[in-house]
Amino acid sequence: MNFWNTINIGLKEIWANKFRSLLTMLGIILGVGSLVAQSALVKGLENGMKEALVAVGGLEKVYVTAQAIPIWQRHRAGQAVGNTMKDIYALQHSAPLVRLVVPEMRMPEVTATRAGKAINPWHFVGTWPGALELNQHTLQYGRMFNSVDETLARNVCVIGTDIRDALFGAPEDLGRDVNPVGEFININNQRFRIIGMFEHYESELDRKERELAAQRGPEPALSGPSRRGAAGGAKRSRSGAGGGMGLAFEWKNKTIYIPLNTMWLRYRVGASTNNEADPHLSSIYFKVNDLSQMNVALQQVKNVLSRTHNGIEDFAFNTQENYSESINTAVRNARLSGSIIAAISLLVGGVGIMNIMLASITERVREIGVRKAVGATFFDVFVQILVESVVIAVIGGLAGLLASKALVNLLALLSPGGNTPVITWDAMLLAFAFSVAVGVLAGIFPGLKAARLHPIQALRYE
Repeated sequence: MNFWNTINIGLKEIWANKFRSLLTMLGIILGVGSLVAQSALVKGLENGMKEALVAVGGLEKVYVTAQAIPIWQRHRAGQAVGNTMKDIYALQHSAPLVRLVVPEMRMPEVTATRAGKAINPWHFVGTWPGALELNQHTLQYGRMFNSVDETLARNVCVIGTDIRDALFGAPEDLGRDVNPVGEFININNQRFRIIGMFEHYESELDRKERELAAQRGPEPALSGPSRRGAAGGAKRSRSGAGGGMGLAFEWKNKTIYIPLNTMWLRYRVGASTNNEADPHLSSIYFKVNDLSQMNVALQQVKNVLSRTHNGIEDFAFNTQENYSESINTAVRNARLSGSIIAAISLLVGGVGIMNIMLASITERVREIGVRKAVGATFFDVFVQILVESVVIAVIGGLAGLLASKALVNLLALLSPGGNTPVITWDAMLLAFAFSVAVGVLAGIFPGLKAARLHPIQALRYE
Protein backbone atom coordinates (compact mmCIF):
# COMPACT_ATOMS: atom_id res chain seq x y z
CA MET A 1 0.00 0.00 0.00
CA ASN A 2 1.36 3.39 -1.02
CA PHE A 3 1.70 5.60 2.08
CA TRP A 4 1.68 8.90 0.17
CA ASN A 5 -1.36 7.78 -1.81
CA THR A 6 -3.10 7.13 1.53
CA ILE A 7 -2.29 10.66 2.68
CA ASN A 8 -3.59 12.04 -0.61
CA ILE A 9 -6.86 10.17 -0.14
CA GLY A 10 -7.12 11.63 3.38
CA LEU A 11 -6.59 15.16 2.08
CA LYS A 12 -9.22 14.68 -0.61
CA GLU A 13 -11.67 13.40 1.98
CA ILE A 14 -11.02 16.49 4.14
CA TRP A 15 -11.42 18.80 1.16
CA ALA A 16 -14.64 17.12 0.12
CA ASN A 17 -16.12 17.89 3.55
CA LYS A 18 -14.45 21.20 4.31
CA PHE A 19 -16.88 22.64 6.85
CA ARG A 20 -17.28 19.37 8.73
CA SER A 21 -13.50 18.91 8.82
CA LEU A 22 -13.01 22.48 10.07
CA LEU A 23 -15.40 21.91 12.96
CA THR A 24 -13.58 18.66 13.71
CA MET A 25 -10.21 20.42 13.81
CA LEU A 26 -11.49 23.24 16.00
CA GLY A 27 -10.88 21.33 19.23
CA ILE A 28 -7.32 20.52 18.15
CA ILE A 29 -6.68 24.13 17.08
CA LEU A 30 -7.93 25.52 20.38
CA GLY A 31 -6.04 22.91 22.40
CA VAL A 32 -2.70 23.48 20.66
CA GLY A 33 -3.15 27.26 20.63
CA SER A 34 -4.04 27.45 24.31
CA LEU A 35 -1.19 25.14 25.31
CA VAL A 36 1.43 27.20 23.46
CA ALA A 37 -0.05 30.53 24.61
CA GLN A 38 -0.22 29.38 28.23
CA SER A 39 3.38 28.20 28.06
CA ALA A 40 4.41 31.58 26.59
CA LEU A 41 2.69 33.49 29.41
CA VAL A 42 4.32 31.32 32.08
CA LYS A 43 7.72 31.71 30.41
CA GLY A 44 7.30 35.49 30.46
CA LEU A 45 6.39 35.37 34.15
CA GLU A 46 9.38 33.13 34.87
CA ASN A 47 11.73 35.51 33.04
CA GLY A 48 10.42 38.44 35.09
CA MET A 49 10.96 36.59 38.36
CA LYS A 50 14.47 35.48 37.42
CA GLU A 51 15.26 39.02 36.27
CA ALA A 52 14.56 40.22 39.80
CA LEU A 53 16.59 37.34 41.26
CA VAL A 54 19.63 38.31 39.20
CA ALA A 55 19.15 41.98 40.11
CA VAL A 56 19.64 41.27 43.82
CA GLY A 57 22.81 39.23 43.37
CA GLY A 58 21.96 35.86 41.84
CA LEU A 59 21.91 32.37 43.30
CA GLU A 60 25.52 32.56 44.46
CA LYS A 61 24.71 35.27 46.99
CA VAL A 62 24.29 34.30 50.66
CA TYR A 63 23.83 36.51 53.67
CA VAL A 64 24.47 35.80 57.31
CA THR A 65 22.12 37.40 59.81
CA ALA A 66 21.90 37.35 63.59
CA GLN A 67 19.41 34.99 65.17
CA ALA A 68 18.26 34.17 68.67
CA ILE A 69 20.59 31.95 70.64
CA PRO A 70 19.29 28.35 70.64
CA ILE A 71 17.62 27.21 73.87
CA TRP A 72 20.34 24.68 74.64
CA GLN A 73 22.98 27.44 74.49
CA ARG A 74 21.20 30.25 76.35
CA HIS A 75 23.18 29.59 79.50
CA ARG A 76 26.17 30.93 77.51
CA ALA A 77 24.41 34.09 76.33
CA GLY A 78 27.08 36.24 77.96
CA GLN A 79 29.67 34.79 75.55
CA ALA A 80 27.70 35.62 72.41
CA VAL A 81 29.48 38.19 70.26
CA GLY A 82 27.15 38.46 67.24
CA ASN A 83 28.38 39.22 63.72
CA THR A 84 31.54 41.34 63.84
CA MET A 85 34.46 42.32 61.64
CA LYS A 86 36.36 39.39 63.13
CA ASP A 87 34.02 37.14 61.15
CA ILE A 88 34.82 39.02 57.95
CA TYR A 89 38.58 38.58 58.29
CA ALA A 90 38.20 34.94 59.34
CA LEU A 91 36.09 34.15 56.28
CA GLN A 92 38.56 35.89 53.98
CA HIS A 93 41.44 33.78 55.30
CA SER A 94 39.81 30.45 56.20
CA ALA A 95 36.93 29.88 53.75
CA PRO A 96 38.40 29.29 50.27
CA LEU A 97 35.03 28.18 48.82
CA VAL A 98 33.58 31.69 49.21
CA ARG A 99 34.55 35.02 47.72
CA LEU A 100 33.56 38.66 47.88
CA VAL A 101 32.91 38.78 51.61
CA VAL A 102 31.16 42.09 52.33
CA PRO A 103 30.07 43.49 55.72
CA GLU A 104 27.04 45.73 56.20
CA MET A 105 25.96 48.10 58.93
CA ARG A 106 22.44 49.35 58.34
CA MET A 107 20.60 52.16 60.00
CA PRO A 108 16.81 52.32 59.90
CA GLU A 109 14.57 55.38 59.90
CA VAL A 110 17.02 57.68 58.17
CA THR A 111 16.05 60.94 56.50
CA ALA A 112 18.08 62.50 53.68
CA THR A 113 17.45 66.19 53.11
CA ARG A 114 18.51 68.99 50.76
CA ALA A 115 17.09 72.47 50.21
CA GLY A 116 13.84 71.73 52.03
CA LYS A 117 13.28 68.39 50.27
CA ALA A 118 13.44 65.07 52.10
CA ILE A 119 13.27 61.33 51.48
CA ASN A 120 13.50 58.22 53.63
CA PRO A 121 15.84 55.74 51.93
CA TRP A 122 14.80 52.12 51.95
CA HIS A 123 18.41 51.01 52.31
CA PHE A 124 20.95 53.20 54.12
CA VAL A 125 24.03 51.10 54.70
CA GLY A 126 27.69 51.35 55.51
CA THR A 127 29.62 48.79 53.52
CA TRP A 128 32.73 48.02 51.49
CA PRO A 129 33.28 48.79 47.80
CA GLY A 130 32.63 45.11 47.02
CA ALA A 131 28.90 45.75 47.52
CA LEU A 132 28.90 47.19 44.00
CA GLU A 133 29.56 43.75 42.50
CA LEU A 134 27.72 41.82 45.20
CA ASN A 135 24.37 43.52 44.52
CA GLN A 136 24.83 43.87 40.74
CA HIS A 137 25.00 47.67 40.82
CA THR A 138 26.10 49.74 37.84
CA LEU A 139 27.28 53.34 38.14
CA GLN A 140 25.77 55.92 35.83
CA TYR A 141 27.72 58.89 37.20
CA GLY A 142 30.82 59.25 39.35
CA ARG A 143 32.53 56.44 41.19
CA MET A 144 32.17 54.02 44.08
CA PHE A 145 34.02 54.92 47.27
CA ASN A 146 37.38 53.17 47.62
CA SER A 147 39.73 51.88 50.33
CA VAL A 148 41.08 55.39 50.99
CA ASP A 149 37.55 56.72 51.62
CA GLU A 150 36.98 53.71 53.88
CA THR A 151 40.21 54.15 55.85
CA LEU A 152 39.73 57.90 56.35
CA ALA A 153 36.00 57.49 57.09
CA ARG A 154 35.11 60.22 54.63
CA ASN A 155 31.61 61.62 54.47
CA VAL A 156 30.92 60.45 50.93
CA CYS A 157 27.98 58.52 49.55
CA VAL A 158 26.69 56.78 46.45
CA ILE A 159 22.95 57.08 45.83
CA GLY A 160 20.17 55.52 43.78
CA THR A 161 18.10 57.39 41.23
CA ASP A 162 15.03 57.71 43.47
CA ILE A 163 17.16 59.59 46.01
CA ARG A 164 18.35 61.93 43.23
CA ASP A 165 14.80 62.46 41.94
CA ALA A 166 13.43 63.33 45.37
CA LEU A 167 16.21 65.76 46.34
CA PHE A 168 17.27 67.28 43.01
CA GLY A 169 14.28 66.74 40.75
CA ALA A 170 13.36 63.97 38.32
CA PRO A 171 14.59 64.29 34.71
CA GLU A 172 11.04 63.90 33.35
CA ASP A 173 9.92 66.88 35.46
CA LEU A 174 12.93 69.08 34.68
CA GLY A 175 13.20 68.13 31.02
CA ARG A 176 16.89 67.27 31.38
CA ASP A 177 19.08 64.70 33.05
CA VAL A 178 20.47 65.57 36.47
CA ASN A 179 23.99 64.58 37.57
CA PRO A 180 24.18 65.01 41.36
CA VAL A 181 27.87 64.09 41.69
CA GLY A 182 29.72 66.74 43.69
CA GLU A 183 26.59 68.00 45.45
CA PHE A 184 25.98 67.75 49.20
CA ILE A 185 23.07 66.25 51.13
CA ASN A 186 22.34 65.86 54.84
CA ILE A 187 21.69 62.41 56.27
CA ASN A 188 20.40 62.63 59.84
CA ASN A 189 22.21 65.94 60.28
CA GLN A 190 25.50 64.65 58.86
CA ARG A 191 26.73 66.37 55.69
CA PHE A 192 27.74 64.02 52.85
CA ARG A 193 29.17 64.66 49.41
CA ILE A 194 27.72 62.58 46.58
CA ILE A 195 30.52 60.89 44.65
CA GLY A 196 28.44 58.51 42.53
CA MET A 197 24.98 57.56 41.40
CA PHE A 198 23.72 54.16 40.27
CA GLU A 199 21.83 53.79 37.02
CA HIS A 200 18.06 53.54 37.15
CA TYR A 201 16.85 49.98 37.68
CA GLU A 202 13.50 48.73 36.47
CA SER A 203 11.94 45.45 35.50
CA GLU A 204 10.61 44.85 32.01
CA LEU A 205 7.12 45.26 33.46
CA ASP A 206 7.99 48.72 34.86
CA ARG A 207 9.67 49.73 31.60
CA LYS A 208 6.60 48.83 29.55
CA GLU A 209 4.30 50.73 31.90
CA ARG A 210 6.58 53.77 31.76
CA GLU A 211 6.60 53.68 27.94
CA LEU A 212 2.81 53.36 27.86
CA ALA A 213 2.49 56.31 30.24
CA ALA A 214 4.77 58.34 27.96
CA GLN A 215 2.63 57.45 24.94
CA ARG A 216 -0.53 58.57 26.76
CA GLY A 217 1.07 61.93 27.40
CA PRO A 218 1.23 64.06 30.55
CA GLU A 219 -1.59 63.83 33.06
CA PRO A 220 -3.61 66.95 33.98
CA ALA A 221 -1.57 69.19 36.22
CA LEU A 222 -2.33 69.09 39.93
CA SER A 223 -1.15 71.46 42.58
CA GLY A 224 0.54 71.06 45.93
CA PRO A 225 -0.10 67.92 47.95
CA SER A 226 -2.53 66.54 45.38
CA ARG A 227 0.17 66.44 42.73
CA ARG A 228 2.66 64.75 45.06
CA GLY A 229 0.01 62.25 46.14
CA ALA A 230 -0.82 61.39 42.54
CA ALA A 231 2.85 60.88 41.73
CA GLY A 232 3.33 58.71 44.77
CA GLY A 233 0.27 56.66 43.85
CA ALA A 234 1.66 56.10 40.35
CA LYS A 235 4.93 54.84 41.76
CA ARG A 236 3.17 52.51 44.15
CA SER A 237 1.07 51.22 41.27
CA ARG A 238 4.13 50.41 39.20
CA SER A 239 5.90 48.55 41.97
CA GLY A 240 2.72 46.81 43.03
CA ALA A 241 2.10 45.58 39.51
CA GLY A 242 5.27 43.59 39.58
CA GLY A 243 4.80 42.40 43.17
CA GLY A 244 8.06 41.26 44.74
CA MET A 245 9.81 41.57 41.39
CA GLY A 246 9.20 45.33 41.17
CA LEU A 247 10.22 45.85 44.80
CA ALA A 248 13.67 44.38 44.12
CA PHE A 249 14.39 47.16 41.64
CA GLU A 250 12.77 49.90 43.72
CA TRP A 251 14.87 48.80 46.69
CA LYS A 252 18.01 49.37 44.59
CA ASN A 253 16.82 52.79 43.44
CA LYS A 254 16.18 53.90 47.05
CA THR A 255 19.66 52.95 48.28
CA ILE A 256 22.38 55.09 49.85
CA TYR A 257 25.81 53.55 50.36
CA ILE A 258 28.48 55.07 52.61
CA PRO A 259 31.85 53.66 53.73
CA LEU A 260 31.62 51.18 56.60
CA ASN A 261 33.99 53.16 58.82
CA THR A 262 31.95 56.29 58.23
CA MET A 263 28.79 54.53 59.39
CA TRP A 264 30.65 53.21 62.44
CA LEU A 265 32.20 56.52 63.51
CA ARG A 266 29.46 58.97 62.49
CA TYR A 267 26.44 57.01 63.67
CA ARG A 268 27.33 54.06 65.87
CA VAL A 269 29.69 55.92 68.20
CA GLY A 270 27.47 58.99 68.32
CA ALA A 271 24.44 56.86 69.18
CA SER A 272 26.22 54.91 71.91
CA THR A 273 25.55 55.75 75.56
CA ASN A 274 28.99 54.63 76.74
CA ASN A 275 31.00 56.33 73.98
CA GLU A 276 32.01 52.95 72.53
CA ALA A 277 31.32 52.06 68.93
CA ASP A 278 28.85 49.23 68.41
CA PRO A 279 30.97 46.52 66.73
CA HIS A 280 28.04 44.43 65.53
CA LEU A 281 27.33 44.10 61.82
CA SER A 282 23.78 44.02 60.50
CA SER A 283 24.65 41.35 57.94
CA ILE A 284 27.54 39.56 56.34
CA TYR A 285 27.27 38.84 52.63
CA PHE A 286 29.35 36.54 50.49
CA LYS A 287 29.21 34.69 47.21
CA VAL A 288 30.16 31.06 46.71
CA ASN A 289 32.75 30.24 44.08
CA ASP A 290 30.81 27.30 42.67
CA LEU A 291 27.04 26.97 42.93
CA SER A 292 27.30 23.17 42.80
CA GLN A 293 29.28 23.31 46.05
CA MET A 294 26.79 25.51 47.89
CA ASN A 295 26.17 23.06 50.74
CA VAL A 296 29.89 22.40 51.24
CA ALA A 297 30.63 26.13 51.21
CA LEU A 298 27.90 26.83 53.76
CA GLN A 299 29.29 24.11 56.05
CA GLN A 300 32.74 25.66 55.69
CA VAL A 301 31.39 29.09 56.61
CA LYS A 302 29.50 27.59 59.54
CA ASN A 303 32.71 26.01 60.84
CA VAL A 304 34.57 29.32 60.61
CA LEU A 305 31.80 31.34 62.28
CA SER A 306 31.34 28.75 65.02
CA ARG A 307 34.98 29.33 65.94
CA THR A 308 34.71 33.14 65.93
CA HIS A 309 31.38 33.02 67.80
CA ASN A 310 32.76 30.86 70.62
CA GLY A 311 30.71 27.89 69.45
CA ILE A 312 27.39 29.73 69.85
CA GLU A 313 25.01 29.45 66.90
CA ASP A 314 23.67 33.00 67.02
CA PHE A 315 23.76 33.33 63.23
CA ALA A 316 21.70 32.00 60.32
CA PHE A 317 22.12 31.64 56.56
CA ASN A 318 19.68 33.00 53.99
CA THR A 319 20.23 31.95 50.39
CA GLN A 320 18.68 32.99 47.13
CA GLU A 321 17.97 29.31 46.43
CA ASN A 322 14.85 29.59 48.59
CA TYR A 323 13.51 32.29 46.28
CA SER A 324 14.56 30.24 43.25
CA GLU A 325 12.63 27.24 44.56
CA SER A 326 9.56 29.43 45.05
CA ILE A 327 9.88 30.60 41.44
CA ASN A 328 10.17 27.02 40.19
CA THR A 329 7.18 25.93 42.26
CA ALA A 330 5.00 28.80 41.00
CA VAL A 331 6.03 28.16 37.39
CA ARG A 332 5.46 24.42 37.73
CA ASN A 333 1.98 24.92 39.20
CA ALA A 334 1.03 27.43 36.50
CA ARG A 335 2.22 25.11 33.75
CA LEU A 336 0.43 22.13 35.28
CA SER A 337 -2.93 23.93 35.58
CA GLY A 338 -2.66 25.38 32.07
CA SER A 339 -1.59 22.06 30.60
CA ILE A 340 -4.55 20.27 32.16
CA ILE A 341 -6.97 22.76 30.60
CA ALA A 342 -5.23 22.48 27.20
CA ALA A 343 -5.19 18.66 27.46
CA ILE A 344 -8.96 18.63 28.05
CA SER A 345 -9.41 20.75 24.94
CA LEU A 346 -7.21 18.35 22.96
CA LEU A 347 -9.19 15.37 24.23
CA VAL A 348 -12.41 17.06 23.13
CA GLY A 349 -10.78 17.54 19.74
CA GLY A 350 -9.86 13.85 19.71
CA VAL A 351 -13.46 12.88 20.43
CA GLY A 352 -14.49 15.10 17.51
CA ILE A 353 -12.03 13.38 15.19
CA MET A 354 -13.20 9.93 16.29
CA ASN A 355 -16.82 10.95 15.73
CA ILE A 356 -16.15 12.29 12.25
CA MET A 357 -14.16 9.21 11.29
CA LEU A 358 -16.98 6.92 12.44
CA ALA A 359 -19.40 8.99 10.38
CA SER A 360 -17.02 8.80 7.42
CA ILE A 361 -16.86 5.01 7.71
CA THR A 362 -20.64 4.79 7.69
CA GLU A 363 -20.73 6.82 4.48
CA ARG A 364 -17.96 4.73 2.85
CA VAL A 365 -19.02 1.19 3.78
CA ARG A 366 -19.48 0.12 0.14
CA GLU A 367 -16.17 1.74 -0.84
CA ILE A 368 -14.39 -0.22 1.90
CA GLY A 369 -16.18 -3.39 0.77
CA VAL A 370 -14.95 -2.88 -2.81
CA ARG A 371 -11.37 -2.33 -1.58
CA LYS A 372 -11.43 -5.51 0.47
CA ALA A 373 -13.05 -7.45 -2.39
CA VAL A 374 -10.21 -6.53 -4.77
CA GLY A 375 -7.49 -7.53 -2.28
CA ALA A 376 -7.09 -4.85 0.40
CA THR A 377 -5.98 -6.45 3.65
CA PHE A 378 -7.10 -5.76 7.22
CA PHE A 379 -3.90 -3.72 7.74
CA ASP A 380 -4.43 -1.69 4.53
CA VAL A 381 -7.91 -0.53 5.55
CA PHE A 382 -6.83 0.13 9.16
CA VAL A 383 -3.85 2.25 8.07
CA GLN A 384 -5.97 4.26 5.60
CA ILE A 385 -8.47 5.29 8.31
CA LEU A 386 -5.68 5.90 10.84
CA VAL A 387 -3.72 8.09 8.40
CA GLU A 388 -6.84 10.14 7.59
CA SER A 389 -7.35 10.73 11.32
CA VAL A 390 -3.72 11.76 11.77
CA VAL A 391 -3.88 14.09 8.74
CA ILE A 392 -6.81 15.94 10.33
CA ALA A 393 -4.87 16.19 13.62
CA VAL A 394 -1.67 17.39 11.88
CA ILE A 395 -3.48 20.11 9.94
CA GLY A 396 -5.31 21.13 13.12
CA GLY A 397 -2.01 21.16 15.03
CA LEU A 398 -0.31 23.38 12.45
CA ALA A 399 -3.30 25.73 12.45
CA GLY A 400 -3.17 25.73 16.26
CA LEU A 401 0.48 26.84 16.19
CA LEU A 402 -0.46 29.76 13.96
CA ALA A 403 -3.42 30.54 16.20
CA SER A 404 -1.17 30.53 19.27
CA LYS A 405 0.96 33.31 17.79
CA ALA A 406 -2.15 35.40 17.15
CA LEU A 407 -3.47 34.60 20.63
CA VAL A 408 -0.22 35.67 22.30
CA ASN A 409 -0.22 38.94 20.33
CA LEU A 410 -3.84 39.52 21.36
CA LEU A 411 -3.04 38.92 25.03
CA ALA A 412 -0.09 41.33 24.81
CA LEU A 413 -2.39 43.92 23.22
CA LEU A 414 -5.10 43.50 25.86
CA SER A 415 -2.58 43.63 28.71
CA PRO A 416 0.39 45.68 27.45
CA GLY A 417 1.73 46.24 30.97
CA GLY A 418 2.19 42.54 31.68
CA ASN A 419 5.29 40.40 31.34
CA THR A 420 6.13 39.80 27.68
CA PRO A 421 4.99 36.28 26.68
CA VAL A 422 7.77 34.16 25.18
CA ILE A 423 6.86 31.39 22.72
CA THR A 424 9.40 28.57 22.92
CA TRP A 425 10.18 25.81 20.46
CA ASP A 426 9.81 23.24 23.22
CA ALA A 427 6.21 24.25 23.87
CA MET A 428 5.40 24.26 20.14
CA LEU A 429 6.90 20.82 19.57
CA LEU A 430 5.17 19.42 22.66
CA ALA A 431 1.78 20.81 21.64
CA PHE A 432 2.17 19.54 18.08
CA ALA A 433 3.25 16.11 19.33
CA PHE A 434 0.15 15.96 21.54
CA SER A 435 -2.08 16.82 18.61
CA VAL A 436 -0.54 14.01 16.52
CA ALA A 437 -0.91 11.60 19.45
CA VAL A 438 -4.56 12.57 19.80
CA GLY A 439 -5.04 11.94 16.06
CA VAL A 440 -3.50 8.47 16.38
CA LEU A 441 -5.61 7.54 19.40
CA ALA A 442 -8.77 8.92 17.81
CA GLY A 443 -8.18 6.88 14.65
CA ILE A 444 -7.55 3.49 16.25
CA PHE A 445 -11.14 2.52 17.04
CA PRO A 446 -12.65 3.75 13.71
CA GLY A 447 -9.76 2.07 11.87
CA LEU A 448 -10.40 -1.27 13.60
CA LYS A 449 -14.13 -0.98 12.94
CA ALA A 450 -13.55 -0.33 9.23
CA ALA A 451 -10.93 -3.07 8.88
CA ARG A 452 -13.26 -5.68 10.44
CA LEU A 453 -16.03 -5.08 7.90
CA HIS A 454 -16.87 -8.22 5.88
CA PRO A 455 -16.59 -7.43 2.14
CA ILE A 456 -19.88 -9.19 1.17
CA GLN A 457 -21.86 -7.45 3.93
CA ALA A 458 -20.21 -4.15 3.06
CA LEU A 459 -21.16 -4.50 -0.64
CA ARG A 460 -24.76 -5.21 0.31
CA TYR A 461 -24.92 -2.15 2.60
CA GLU A 462 -27.24 0.60 1.46
